[in-house]
Amino acid sequence: MNSLRTGSKINSTHLARKAIVYVRQSTRKQVRHNQESQRLQYALTDRATDLGFGQVEVIDKDLGISASLGARQRPGFQQLLSSVALGDVGMILSRELSRLSRTDKDWCHLMEVCQIFDTLLGDEEGIYDTNTVDDQLILGIKGTISVAELNVLKLRMQQGKDAKARRGELYCSIAPGYVRDGAELVIDPNKRVQDAIRLIFSKFNELKTVRQTYIWFMDNHIEVPVNKSLAAKSDLVWKLPAQTFIPSVLHNPIYAGAYVYGRRPIEKVLEDGRIRRRQQAIQPPEKAKVFIKSHHEGYISWETYQQNQKMIDQNGSNFQTNPETLAIRKGQGLLTGLLRCSRCGRKLTVRYWGKSGTHPRYHCQGDYTSAGSYCIGFAGKGSDDAVAEKILEVISGKGVEASLAAIEECNAHKDDKHQALQRQLEQLSYEAQRAFNQYDQADPANRLVVDTLEQRWNEKLETVEVAQQALNAIAVAPTKLNEKDQQKIRMLGKHFKETWHHPDCPMLLKKQIVRLLIKEVMVDLVQDDKRLNFIIHWHGGGHSAFSIERPMSACTLHRTADGDVEIITKMAALHSDAEIAMVLGKLGRKTGKGNRWTSSRVAVARRKYCKNIQNKSNENQLTIVQAQNYCGVSGSTIHRLIEAKLLKGEQVVPYAPYAINKSDLDCESVLTIIKHLKKTGRLVLDRGILDKQENLFQ
Repeated sequence: MNSLRTGSKINSTHLARKAIVYVRQSTRKQVRHNQESQRLQYALTDRATDLGFGQVEVIDKDLGISASLGARQRPGFQQLLSSVALGDVGMILSRELSRLSRTDKDWCHLMEVCQIFDTLLGDEEGIYDTNTVDDQLILGIKGTISVAELNVLKLRMQQGKDAKARRGELYCSIAPGYVRDGAELVIDPNKRVQDAIRLIFSKFNELKTVRQTYIWFMDNHIEVPVNKSLAAKSDLVWKLPAQTFIPSVLHNPIYAGAYVYGRRPIEKVLEDGRIRRRQQAIQPPEKAKVFIKSHHEGYISWETYQQNQKMIDQNGSNFQTNPETLAIRKGQGLLTGLLRCSRCGRKLTVRYWGKSGTHPRYHCQGDYTSAGSYCIGFAGKGSDDAVAEKILEVISGKGVEASLAAIEECNAHKDDKHQALQRQLEQLSYEAQRAFNQYDQADPANRLVVDTLEQRWNEKLETVEVAQQALNAIAVAPTKLNEKDQQKIRMLGKHFKETWHHPDCPMLLKKQIVRLLIKEVMVDLVQDDKRLNFIIHWHGGGHSAFSIERPMSACTLHRTADGDVEIITKMAALHSDAEIAMVLGKLGRKTGKGNRWTSSRVAVARRKYCKNIQNKSNENQLTIVQAQNYCGVSGSTIHRLIEAKLLKGEQVVPYAPYAINKSDLDCESVLTIIKHLKKTGRLVLDRGILDKQENLFQ
């Protein structure tokens, strides 16, 4: 090293402070594999000690972090700048000055801070003082060359990748189901891999949703091929599918024979005063940077791929802004996702009400989110039944054909699972035989090796046994319907209408039938919102129009009768809920839902219709029981006095408890009769002795 460029620039002021060794590599791959570069950078600590620095600090927080434009913030570089700004750093050492920065902005910032606080910079070629003009020029040239070098290297690498991609030969990773044959992409020759990939597409075509396809694989314990990185090498392993595996296969255009590159372009944006790189949303294959149709042999056609993508997009939810036909779910709304408003053109959404949450109600959002109101809304039961009748008129004659198709589907139900397990058993048997061959060729005397090989062989045999048992279980089960079961299915086809209305017919099946026949249903409210007009758009171009009475809402349909409300209102001020319920029961009244009146139901009605009426107890008014206790006579005596109109008793409604004033009981005429009754045992009224009662006393 030239002493003129090193020792002469370091003085006691620099040595009194610490030296910082900055260590950085741009990618994690370099950190894992470029170990020699790391050792050379860490070795700079010895050089700092040789130069006379007593305190040496290593900053290596930026290992695996790029310093290019738009990269994420480097914590190690920020720590370096902070230490220099505190005046604690005498010299910064780095293997190459490009390790410190790859952008003009960061480089100029570092140069400025080092110049203010008299901090030296050093690399493998020498030591530089930012306060001298010559060193400033050298550092400026090196910084410019570093930035230009990075841009040139990136440009060359990107041009090479783009050229290779345009030829359809660039593969970052190859999806399961394909292998490379030179520069070409071919289907994996492993039959088990081929069958597993094809099974995913066939099951999705059958079940129509990604989730149901995933559930089928999990329920039947069908394994799928997955690429797994082991020791820097990608190997194919078999395992149950992860939740993201099925959609990744269905969305990947490689299985349709297309080559796609650059579906997620990277853009640079300004956030919080810093330029950041951000990956955009995934683009359709046709809008990718490179799109080559019919590039290789596919598992499905391009048309099938597009149909699958459309089906996946349609399997949305009711919370989407503009939902199309939704996935078939188990809710009781038969027309969910098919109704469209004739007024504004929006799709109608469904909500479920009722105690059990199974009563559908359709409504159009309208401009509700803009402080407006809903466009239309109605209960779903009547409209579902009306559309169902139209469907039954169309397909009743096709019931026998549908039953025959159901028989064929039942007979072939287990073929997919049987074939998948058969392929799995073949591969496991091969692996078990291979393990045996390794064990058989080993030296029996070398127990350290033989024991391990024997254990591996036993494990393979156990997996073969498990797969064989699963296959035997399918073989034992009947694979075809017997004649009796087939006859039952044919009878269901002949009586399709009864089958549709049967309580055991699942709503999921009904929805699938509706989706096969109907494209969408236009609906509108007419005649002062009292009728619903429907126009059914059938698949194939046909149309059917009909109208029904708008179903009444639950509040209107189950409203308490006006007569019952009147009785409750009259009795609310003087009588309890139990007394009101007793009177309503004697009058034969029922609630809006047809149930008998109870005290709890009366309490609900009282809160709803009699909010301003308080129960007022009057000490001067007595009931029949209170009156007989007050006078010391029987209740029948009080009733007879009221019937003879000698005692005034008021009833709010028939069967309601009497209300008797104390003043009427204390009047002279009533007291005389009661006194005579107690003395003689006879109830004597003005008109004589009623019923000629005999004297109770001797």
